[in-house]
Amino acid sequence: MEAMQDARQYAPATARNRDAILEVLSQILPTTGSILEISSGTGEHAVYFSPHLQPRQWIPSDPNPIAIASITAWQQHQPSPNLVAPLTIDVTEPDWSDRHQLQDQNIQAIVNINMIHIAPWTACLGLMSGANRILPEGGILYLYGAYKQNGKHTSPSNAEFDASLRYQNPEWGVRNLEEVIAVAAEQNLTLQKVHPMPSNNLSVVFQKTIAIAT
Repeated sequence: MEAMQDARQYAPATARNRDAILEVLSQILPTTGSILEISSGTGEHAVYFSPHLQPRQWIPSDPNPIAIASITAWQQHQPSPNLVAPLTIDVTEPDWSDRHQLQDQNIQAIVNINMIHIAPWTACLGLMSGANRILPEGGILYLYGAYKQNGKHTSPSNAEFDASLRYQNPEWGVRNLEEVIAVAAEQNLTLQKVHPMPSNNLSVVFQKTIAIAT
């Protein structure tokens, strides 16, 4: 009998970083509502985080059909009642945050892990503008990944990583944290905290704020 094809993809870094990320998420996420994960990749983070973060709903998403298939396969392998079916979302599309699937979802937080450096800068811009439209006042945007600080790499390994990314695609690369913070501020997303993480990564936490007219 021929074995059924398993669509699950594997990212080796997930097992190394998931507990450290979960510790931060447990501290900073709102206690209720839905969490939208942008660029869920393999889906391994989604199936690991969701049982620990109940009763919050976890909504995974990705623009890649192979990733969507992997997320779905992981959900079938490790189901959780608060983990919903993945959405196909590309944050470089100008209207992504107006998708009907996102309406009435009570999204209180957006989580984005390891996307901004493995994507064109337009993905960062689209993520920020969409988060501004989707999140309520007090909502949280969480980013995880490698960043330069003050225009400099934080380690030789990050410099090598940046060079390899740019070799694969000139539009990719480790971003300057200060530039990401500035773009967020333009979209009413105020920096709350930067958490140092293992392997020279950072957790960057923003909160949606409403400007008070004067």
